[in-house]
Amino acid sequence: MRLNILAFAIGVGFLQLQEELPALPLVAGLLIGVLLLLWLGRRRHTLERVLAVLACAVLGLGWAAWRAEQRLQDRLPAAWEGRDVQVVGVVAALPHGFEGGERFEFDVESVETAGARLPERIMLSWYRGRLDDEWRDGLTIRPGERWRFTVRLKRPHGNANPHGFDYEAWLFERGLRATGYVRPRTVAKRLDDFVLQPAYVIERWRDRIRNSFFDVLADSPYVGVLVALAVGDQQAIPATQWRLFRLAGVTHLMSISGLHVTMVALLFAALVGWLWRRSESLMLFLPAPKAAITAGSIAALAYSLIAGFAVPTQRTLYMLAVVAVALWSGRNLGASRSLLLALLLVLLLDPWAVLSPGFWLSFAAVGLLFFVGTARIGVARGWRAALAGWGATQWAVTVGTLPLLLWMFQQFSLVSPLANALAVPLVSFVITPLALLFAVFSWPPLLYLDHWLLSALMGCLEWLAAWPIWEQPAPPLAATLVAVLGVLWLLLPRGFPARWLGLCLLLPALLWPATRPAAGAAWVDVLDVGQGLAVVVRTAGHTLLYDTGPLYSADSDAGQRIVVPYLRAQGVGQLDALIVTHRDKDHSGGVVAVQEALPIARTLSSVPELVGERCVAGQAWDWDGVHFTILHPPVDDYQRKAVRSNNMSCVLRIENAFGSVLLTSDIEARDEQALLARAADQLRSEVLLVPHHGSATSSTPDFVAAVGAREVIIPVGYRNRFQHPRPEVVARYAGSRLWRSDRDGAVRIDLASGLVLSSYRSEYRRYWHGR
Repeated sequence: MRLNILAFAIGVGFLQLQEELPALPLVAGLLIGVLLLLWLGRRRHTLERVLAVLACAVLGLGWAAWRAEQRLQDRLPAAWEGRDVQVVGVVAALPHGFEGGERFEFDVESVETAGARLPERIMLSWYRGRLDDEWRDGLTIRPGERWRFTVRLKRPHGNANPHGFDYEAWLFERGLRATGYVRPRTVAKRLDDFVLQPAYVIERWRDRIRNSFFDVLADSPYVGVLVALAVGDQQAIPATQWRLFRLAGVTHLMSISGLHVTMVALLFAALVGWLWRRSESLMLFLPAPKAAITAGSIAALAYSLIAGFAVPTQRTLYMLAVVAVALWSGRNLGASRSLLLALLLVLLLDPWAVLSPGFWLSFAAVGLLFFVGTARIGVARGWRAALAGWGATQWAVTVGTLPLLLWMFQQFSLVSPLANALAVPLVSFVITPLALLFAVFSWPPLLYLDHWLLSALMGCLEWLAAWPIWEQPAPPLAATLVAVLGVLWLLLPRGFPARWLGLCLLLPALLWPATRPAAGAAWVDVLDVGQGLAVVVRTAGHTLLYDTGPLYSADSDAGQRIVVPYLRAQGVGQLDALIVTHRDKDHSGGVVAVQEALPIARTLSSVPELVGERCVAGQAWDWDGVHFTILHPPVDDYQRKAVRSNNMSCVLRIENAFGSVLLTSDIEARDEQALLARAADQLRSEVLLVPHHGSATSSTPDFVAAVGAREVIIPVGYRNRFQHPRPEVVARYAGSRLWRSDRDGAVRIDLASGLVLSSYRSEYRRYWHGR
């Protein structure tokens, strides 16, 4: 059975790596063929087992393909992207506030615009508005309300970068098949105060609990953490606190994780079991162990529902359900069989779970606990033994999940074992239960005590977070798998010979070197940051960052979300130069995050507020056989008044023996003419970053002809409000090969042994992208 479940899981995982879905008749035919061979070879035991495993793998592939095909049918037609549509539906989940409004899931009940067809569930943003006639003062939304909106939608789309978060996969797993916003200056009408359905009842209850937390602790610094622990609203935690948790290695504790659900189930099971044994009649009606199992299962289900029944919580609930059924039936399934049955149940209900890092980390952590716990059955009891067991558990989880953390996140906290040893019992057994008690009884002293305890914990975590964290390049898959074998060897029971060999197998993943171009070569990566710009240039021994991407909101920017994770994954520990071309927030929005994350040797900018040098035409330097030249702005432009920010954009030309790249930022027609008059002989390049995202104010015919680029790249956001790039501008580059970040994702320019361009979406295409 174990091999069959693993084979099914491999089939499911293999499907999620495909660019296109296989034809279901083909999969069905393959499965029938394997089953026929299995019947023919039923007396040959070895062949029968091999074919059974193969059949399960094909079955997993077919199951995942069928589920994916069903979900893909529920989509927004391309013809209805960017068009106003009037809909009636229900607010399906907790609204999450952000700087400019609220964001919420919306169940579409009917479409009142003739001919329009929308998915069943969509994600909407409702902005408060900047103008008086757009303001919606007094209009608030709550889960379970029925509304009529005029909305404008687009298909799911996210930034596509190496080692980046796949937002489209996240939306696809959750069944959110379109995103958009409520149109301003249109009628938004609440039709019903509440729609009676079980899911909406739960969401309304969560909303009331969340509001009660904020009513009692309105100005308290950590109320968002308590809200997240009680009802799963992770958006309530500020970005600065998330950063603290990441540095301390306790991020998993500050949201409703599998650990919390398990601990709540164990607490309720222990309490009910203790009370049940006090009644002889109850014991005769149902044995105490079974009553405890039932109570624990109900508690886990209730907590999962109040937490929003998010996908990670569902996985834990399914795992506990398998264990509970096995214990209730009195059958000893064994640790490995219980874990694999839970895996099977998760993949049957959610075949896209394999796309989530939490899936791998949660199953790995539970598997490690089983692995270490089984090896220690029969050890001495007592408080010393319990303390030693707790330490061994922390050691096992920390070391055991290390390969996955390095592969997925390229970092781990060195103080994580100590921080978790302190935080896990306090959060799981005290802080979370107190938050849940307040959610039930609404007695303010409970919440005051809870916040005081959390404040004390946060003080300790702040001290621990000041210690350094381990950061390194992303190891390849082969080194990660070898490291997994190494930690399993390292965690074998005491007395097993040569356990130190496991550390040797772990070293390649820990010490994997950063990949760099050869001397004289350069890699130029135009990252997909949406409507903005961020370019990473690497030579054999140096790294330059050209712009830092846009500011998305008060708590989010491209620097922290895209640029810094990308640099970390590539093994970049410092920047030799940072060029912030001008002050516009779509180019400088991530500068603070970059400055906080990395040491920067030299800063060039036209922004007076930034500490560093001015970028001035004529500046030039050489790195490892690669020549860099600043072509704009001239020094005289700094003396002029009323010069637009775009006109001060720093223009950089990169050249080596294999070609040249011209990075133009947001220069406009007047700047292009100035360049033609001042440095026409330096403009010709094989690759051009199109000025100002393809705006109509740039890319004059004379400039385009003078550059003469074979390859042109337009950094642009998907269906952006500026309608960049303009069709007439695109037409001017008819003789060049065109790359667009909204269509192609991140674009790599390889100036090594020739000129080669490639895009991330073409190399990492998945069947849900763009659909």
